[in-house]
Amino acid sequence: MKLLNNKFLKPFKNIYVLVLTVFIVWMLFFDAHSLLFHRELNKEIEEIEYQKEHYKNEIAKDKKAIKELSTEEGTERAARENYYMKKDNEDIFIIEYEDSIAKQDNDE
Repeated sequence: MKLLNNKFLKPFKNIYVLVLTVFIVWMLFFDAHSLLFHRELNKEIEEIEYQKEHYKNEIAKDKKAIKELSTEEGTERAARENYYMKKDNEDIFIIEYEDSIAKQDNDE
């Protein structure tokens, strides 16, 4: 009897407060559209939006590369720089700087 007369439990004697409390707890934690489920979905949405921005940036880079390669000068430049191609009457000298060369062990 003393437990029911506690001042913190007194509002729960009212059936409306009890039903409302059960309903709120159910909606926050146990329902299919619960607060926890929505929090997980919001995290997933944030991650997907980050990926979307990343892919937009990648698309912009690719469009820029395509635009550069669409001209004859751009194609020739890419062939010379990336694939070391040359014209028939040319010689190519590849210059490597010290900081770009991988360090080798002195044991060899």
